[in-house]
Amino acid sequence: KYFLTQASASAIILFSSLISAWKTGEWGILSLLDPSTTTLSIALMMKLGLAPMHFWMPEVLQGIPLSTGLVLSTWQKIAPMSLLFQLSEMLNIYVVTIIGLTSILVGGWGGISQTQLRKILAFSSIGHLGWMVIILKFSPQLMIFNFIIYIIMTATMFLSLMTINATKMSEISISWSKSPVLTATIMLTLLSLAGLPPLTGFSPKLLIILE
Repeated sequence: KYFLTQASASAIILFSSLISAWKTGEWGILSLLDPSTTTLSIALMMKLGLAPMHFWMPEVLQGIPLSTGLVLSTWQKIAPMSLLFQLSEMLNIYVVTIIGLTSILVGGWGGISQTQLRKILAFSSIGHLGWMVIILKFSPQLMIFNFIIYIIMTATMFLSLMTINATKMSEISISWSKSPVLTATIMLTLLSLAGLPPLTGFSPKLLIILE
């Protein structure tokens, strides 16, 4: 799933670049014209795992080790997000809003009743990226702030889970006696990822709503 999705998205990116180069005679990302800009942005969102192109993200993250999941959820998001940042002024506001809102809804509903921690983190990633995509058109700097907070919280979560070797919610509940501080950190990080005040994860969402 991961290979097919990423290969398809890369092919779409190349296709949109070729169309733009054929029309403008330039390969620069800032010289893109519609519909190449919209096509490229959708392909990048597909790489990020945003809804409705999110079908691969939960299954892939569930099937890989926590260390690889950390890389997939943080490091591999940087390149597509940086390209979207450069495209921020040219993004189609309707496409961005629809994909962003859909991702927030999918991320929220998908995590309900999940017992697998990696799937919870996958849907959390989809939801957080949805917030970032929505604000990207209006305040790219706020998107960067949101992205940094997301990477810090997600990395903290994965590293903590790797330390106690937990992949299910039930394994966290029995780890309290062995490592109470780390277990408390995991629970607080989960609540922060959910955006509950007064935790860190609430501040980016509040700023986005105020913006």
